[in-house]
Amino acid sequence: MEAKESISMLEPGKRGDPGPKVPPWIKVRLTQGKNYTELKDLMRSQVLHTVCEEALCPNIFECWEARTATFLILGDICTRNCGFCAITTGRPTHLDREEPARVAAVVKRMGLRHVVITSVTRDDLIDGGAEIFAETIRVLRREVPDCGVEVLTPDLMGNWEALASIVEARPDIFNHNTESVPRLYPRVRPKARYERSMELLARVKGQDSTIVTKSGIMVGLGETREEIHQVFSDMRDHQVDVLTVGQYLRPDLDHLPVVRYYPPEEFRDIKEEALAMGFLHVESGPLVRSSYHAASQVPQATHS
Repeated sequence: MEAKESISMLEPGKRGDPGPKVPPWIKVRLTQGKNYTELKDLMRSQVLHTVCEEALCPNIFECWEARTATFLILGDICTRNCGFCAITTGRPTHLDREEPARVAAVVKRMGLRHVVITSVTRDDLIDGGAEIFAETIRVLRREVPDCGVEVLTPDLMGNWEALASIVEARPDIFNHNTESVPRLYPRVRPKARYERSMELLARVKGQDSTIVTKSGIMVGLGETREEIHQVFSDMRDHQVDVLTVGQYLRPDLDHLPVVRYYPPEEFRDIKEEALAMGFLHVESGPLVRSSYHAASQVPQATHS
């Protein structure tokens, strides 16, 4: 391995600790064009949420202007308290069964080319919200058949029957993020299980081999390159097709600090490494997030 892959293990920081100075390559273009403004107004009028806003995604301006959006269904309150996530934690109040129709109405009105459907984690629901995921996919297929549909789901607490109902609705891409390396799960994803996430991804492909499977991780939380490589290897063993790798950016001082900022050239190395391992498509860069360039991933993964 190259020397930079042998970086000594860095301990994950604690909430409230200061982190390193933000480097100059972490830059976001703030361009609010016509598409961005129109989509934002529609979201407000339809009482819909997007992970783009709730999770403070740095790519919101670029993606919305390109007519790609990530809808956050099942409300905006999450039952988990992950160390990296900006979404509000608490006790959800209700289940909105009209949400799938409203999502489809906005997608149709905006003429979106690709839509990503994700959600807060709803451990308070027996099926984790799978029923609403499946219904949203079905309504989108009926109302906007030319739009690509991607889902980014929680782990559903290992409810595989609930998972099967989402797969049966046949999204183009099924994404479930691994987020980090197993060693860091107790601090980064305290209620999640690495093995459960891997099994979920394998079960999706096992149920319908035509669906593109996808996962992603954040770097900069104290992982090593050797640990990253092992996660990639596990993903390939579980038939994951598409990979996203991005820099963890701290939402505020109440969240885990950044331990290390990876330079752009290291993200390029990581991409080359992942492609050599057999992933069909890889997005790797400081500002890459789960839905970054999502619209281009279906054809590339399908025809590679």
